[in-house]
Amino acid sequence: MFEAFQRYRDQWQGESAVVAQFESFLHAHAHGFERSNVAGHFTGSAWLVSGDGTRVLLMHHRKLDRWLQPGGHADGDTDLARVALREAEEETGLTGLRVEGDIFDIDRHRIPARANEPEHWHYDVRYMVRAGTDESFVVNAESHALAWRPVGEVAADETLDASLRRMARKWLER
Repeated sequence: MFEAFQRYRDQWQGESAVVAQFESFLHAHAHGFERSNVAGHFTGSAWLVSGDGTRVLLMHHRKLDRWLQPGGHADGDTDLARVALREAEEETGLTGLRVEGDIFDIDRHRIPARANEPEHWHYDVRYMVRAGTDESFVVNAESHALAWRPVGEVAADETLDASLRRMARKWLER
C-alpha cells in the first residue's frame, strides 16, 4: 500500500499532505482495515464511469443524506481496489464492472456518531471503475436513489461534496 501511496503522491504532488496522513495512519494502526478500529479505518470507493467515460454513477446515501460515489468498509480486506469493485457491484447492481489503473483519489473525512458508533475517520481510497455495456442499475437499501450524471455537471455543481467535484475535475483533466 505504501508503494501505491507513493505513486499517487508522484502523480498528484499538491496532495502530499493528505498522502502523508494516509501513510501515517497505515503505519500506526495494525487494524486500520477493520471497522472495529474506532479511531478510523480504510474504505474503498469507486469513481464509477460509464463505458464511454462521459457520465458518473452517484448514489444518494441513505445514512448520510447526500450524493456520493459507491464505496464502503474494507472489513479486513487490504486490497482496496477489490473493496471498491465489490462495493460498486453491491450498491448499484451493475455487472461487468472493471477497475482501471491505480489509486484515482484519496479523501480523509469524519463520519458523524450514530447509534452505537462513535464519530471516526474514514481513510477513503478511490479507484476508477468502468461500467460494461449494461448500465441499468438497481437501488438497494443503502441509498435513496442512483443517477448517472455528466462528469462536467458534477465538476460544476457546488451543491455536491467537494471531493466529488475534485474527482470530476481530475477525470476531465486526464
